Amino acid sequence: MQQFANTHSLRSEIINSMAQNGLEDECYIAMLDYAVDLFESQGLGSDYYGYHNINHELEVTFVSLLAINQERVKFSPEDIKHLYVAALFHDFDPQKNVDKPHEESVLRFISMNKNLRQIIDLANVDLEIIKVLILRTTYPWSGELRKNAEEQIRRCFQNSDTARNNQQFQQHIMEIGWFLSVVDRISSYALGDFSKAMEMAKMNAHALAWRPSVIVRNAVAYFEELLNKETDMVKEILRALPKDMRKNFFDTVLSFMKIRQQEITIQADYAYENLKLIPTIDSMSTREDPNFIKSLYEIFLELPTPLQFEKKNFEKTVQDPQVIINTLRLNDKNGEVVGFAKGGPLEKYTLREEIKDENYGLRNTIFLEPLALKMGYWGLKGGSEMRHMFIMQAHSMKYKFLTSFALRNVIRSRVSREQAEFVTLFDPERWDYYRIKI
Repeated sequence: MQQFANTHSLRSEIINSMAQNGLEDECYIAMLDYAVDLFESQGLGSDYYGYHNINHELEVTFVSLLAINQERVKFSPEDIKHLYVAALFHDFDPQKNVDKPHEESVLRFISMNKNLRQIIDLANVDLEIIKVLILRTTYPWSGELRKNAEEQIRRCFQNSDTARNNQQFQQHIMEIGWFLSVVDRISSYALGDFSKAMEMAKMNAHALAWRPSVIVRNAVAYFEELLNKETDMVKEILRALPKDMRKNFFDTVLSFMKIRQQEITIQADYAYENLKLIPTIDSMSTREDPNFIKSLYEIFLELPTPLQFEKKNFEKTVQDPQVIINTLRLNDKNGEVVGFAKGGPLEKYTLREEIKDENYGLRNTIFLEPLALKMGYWGLKGGSEMRHMFIMQAHSMKYKFLTSFALRNVIRSRVSREQAEFVTLFDPERWDYYRIKI
């Protein structure tokens, strides 16, 4: 099974699986294409840097069809139709202000969109059952979220002629919903290697405004919860998938756990003072060293894609004397580079078009690119030390202002401490553009 890299290849695989599962009517292909068009038109296509884009939706749909032959849930032809529709639209929330879809918004959309309703009617499926399946993908399935979802599910069953007063059928639908919720959390990690999984984790973290220091920790907790609390369904679904997809999934789990172990070792060494982080201003001769540039670039690539500024010109920017760079090194100023701060005149950067910086062109502002650290070294204060050193360097070069991007709550904490001001806010990422006076 190849790794699916784009919407077109996923669409082809889904159509093949549809034919094998009896979904041969034209309305199902029309539904598939309509879903792709909807996501693309709402800015949630392949270019959207968030976990819940069209590729995720198609991956869940494909793996749902692929895993139908597991033995935990017995699917009838009618069940397969309902599963397909629910998988295809389970995360479509066009008005989202955070990346994680709001199930109520999803249900409101599929209930009110006339074009979609017409296609659903052609498929002859029960919309209330579709709603139940989508509600069961609520995550986490606990606390108030579960309580609210179960209350809506109860109403959906009451509104369904098929499910009303039929407890056995309702339980069966809930089993299908559980199946879909587990596929929802497995699929993206089964359809690619660890590099894809790490990119997905970074996408999720960026879209949910997580600090980089929690990415691996949260990934490990996510997989442990999945394997410990959903054991029976996970086993059945994985058993139904091709061997290479099972291997992808477990390789990913083990890789995250290995990195987490490395993180804990680094943190322990830091706590026991066996490891020191030294912010360092590097000379221009060092910055022209190909090995130095290579070491910075490898760390740079660990950043989420939207935070990789001047990627094509990376080597030139490192060698540019107008660009400020300082590094974070292990134990002394000649030690291994584990992070860096980098930035230059605002006018050297092409930022998002929504940003209207009043100082652009006045040559009085330096732009600090997002700080870059190796995985495992976030959260040890090295980043803030590099940032303060960068501000000192900018001050010595007579800049009046510094601008950069940071998480919204981080900027808020700097409003009183550094007189930071928001220039442009971005949703759903909450990774905003701000300014401070130097």
